[in-house]
Amino acid sequence: MSDAHRTVHVRTGGHHLQHHARSWRREILELAALFFAVGVAHLLATLLGHEQPGPLVLVGLGVALITGTAIHKRLGLPGRKPRQGPTLPVADDAGSAMALWRVRMRVVERPGRLAAVAAAFGRLRCDILALHIAPTGSSAITPAGCDALDEFVVEAPRDLAPGVLSAALSEAGGHDVIIVPAQVKDLTDPAVQALVLAQRVGADPDRLPEAIAELLRVSEVEWRRPGDTVDEGAELNTTMVISVNPDRALLIRRPGLPFTPTEAARATALTAAARHARYSTG
Repeated sequence: MSDAHRTVHVRTGGHHLQHHARSWRREILELAALFFAVGVAHLLATLLGHEQPGPLVLVGLGVALITGTAIHKRLGLPGRKPRQGPTLPVADDAGSAMALWRVRMRVVERPGRLAAVAAAFGRLRCDILALHIAPTGSSAITPAGCDALDEFVVEAPRDLAPGVLSAALSEAGGHDVIIVPAQVKDLTDPAVQALVLAQRVGADPDRLPEAIAELLRVSEVEWRRPGDTVDEGAELNTTMVISVNPDRALLIRRPGLPFTPTEAARATALTAAARHARYSTG
């Protein structure tokens, strides 16, 4: 993420109006001081006017009033540097454009391999926002020596090509790297999301296809009969069929990102929740 910043000064838009308001406040204060001085002078003239110290007191009050007014105006003269508002760092637009990527790879379970992958992300100025480790349980997905799939959600510079990122991760020890665009919702904790979706289909089983699509981040979910054929030319593990009842099944496709056994188990559990809500008695 770019550290380039430019500094702007926050200016007060109504500076002239505020200065005008302050001038009026000064005039009001001076007028109030004048009224106070006249009142005090009248009181002293009444009490002391016929005695010897009376005129001296009145003259002293007048001098004090004139001196105070002069000092007050002196402090309010222009020329003092106005106080500037706080400066705010503004990120340079050219360096702040970022993209979200969902990165899946196999990493051999050896000490230091995951750290090397993280270092590769860092060298390309990618921030790791989430990491999920999905057990595979199948040699068709993960060959021997790799017990899990590591899936990252990263924020990367928009000008970073997926091919460059894939090559760097492969060099750092990643195998079968897959990079697809991600969404902000991919940062949601999978367990929390599964619970929310289970409550949704429990209240309305007809929303199962919508919930499955949200759970698995897919756009293709359609109803099929359990015996219907599936596209044999599809990429391995990118198509999944889940039986909902004896007469209906859901066909789910996600080209480019194979389903993991964990995802299949979550989808099956969500379907079971909808089935239970639909056919339970009471």
